[in-house]
Amino acid sequence: MTSRMHAPHTTCPGCQEEVFLDELVGGKCPLCGCSLEDFEESIGEYDGILDRSDLSWLIFNYFVFKKFVDLGVPPSQIMDFLSSYEENTEKPREDGTKTEFSLDLPMGILDIVRPKRCAKCNRLFVRGGRKQITGNTHSTMVKIQYSCDRC
Repeated sequence: MTSRMHAPHTTCPGCQEEVFLDELVGGKCPLCGCSLEDFEESIGEYDGILDRSDLSWLIFNYFVFKKFVDLGVPPSQIMDFLSSYEENTEKPREDGTKTEFSLDLPMGILDIVRPKRCAKCNRLFVRGGRKQITGNTHSTMVKIQYSCDRC
């Protein structure tokens, strides 16, 4: 019932009943058969309600969010990344500096136990540090790196 609440509808001039525009039969009321003169004009009003680009943007955000959540990235970092990505797509840059990302991942048991090499200073460490996923939005490759507490 709530999904029909925002559906485009009108009042039939013949029977004075509320009729949804997707229920019309050949542009006529399904209850009394009265022709609706404003049918073509009223459909034009509702064309902009759901733009296809908005739908594709929602689908893109869903899959990016799902991929990073499955990896263990905190949702707040993902939302910050998506909002910054949206701002950068509105103002594209030629140098591509804003297309790179780096998000923190939680360390698993194996990550805690085994020695890791810092991506910045190339130092081996066992305790502490951070696990990060880095990549570029223009590429499908992502890299998992570790950084020590000193860097």
